[in-house]
Amino acid sequence: MTGPGTALITGGSRGIGAATARELASRGFDVAFTYRNKKARADEVAADVERAGGAALAIAADITGAAALRSLAAAVRDWRGRIDLLVLNASGGLERDLLAADPDYPMRINRDAQNATVDALLPLLARPATIVFVTSHWAHLFGTVAQLPDYEPVARSKRAGEDLLRARIGTLAERGIRLLVVTGDLVEGTITARLLERRARGLHDARAEELVTAEVFARAIADAALDPTLASGATVVVGGPLASVPRS
Repeated sequence: MTGPGTALITGGSRGIGAATARELASRGFDVAFTYRNKKARADEVAADVERAGGAALAIAADITGAAALRSLAAAVRDWRGRIDLLVLNASGGLERDLLAADPDYPMRINRDAQNATVDALLPLLARPATIVFVTSHWAHLFGTVAQLPDYEPVARSKRAGEDLLRARIGTLAERGIRLLVVTGDLVEGTITARLLERRARGLHDARAEELVTAEVFARAIADAALDPTLASGATVVVGGPLASVPRS
């Protein structure tokens, strides 16, 4: 893409998603984003987007539900009518309550919902448009690196989601849409880092030098989206190099 427009971020009320909303607004985008709950927190991010110079739309949506995705598409259609940048940031699989109710939740959110979101929003994606899939080094390299047992379902399902999206590169290109993958090590202050630290004490300190902030990750997402030289399928690495992740 050559310049700002309308961006939609899934999971935009905290962490990387919220930082990306602020970053894109500072670069001239109007930003819509989804959140699952906690409207007050979403409203704060929307206010930040507006202070940064962009229009904002916070949409309550569980992207694992077909009805929610239809409502999401309708809301964005009514708001701006098009999407120039779609950031697939929402993910999950470490939430004990959701896992207790649905052991298949990691695949539903990290694989199925990612592709269903693209399907639901495809009619709104502009020509040209960019889709950014946000992932982690452990997920991106799944099958070749050692995994923490608690994170393994997340890594497996996020890699499956990435593979399905990559399989669509050709058909997306026919519609003027490119896919970029942005992968990073643990991000300081995110729920993933906190949950993993609870279950693997010392992990945070052991990898402290490789951790990045949500703001650094957000700048990498924005830089990638606005870089016309990146071909569809390109992988952008944030933080610690992929080579630093222990191999299995």
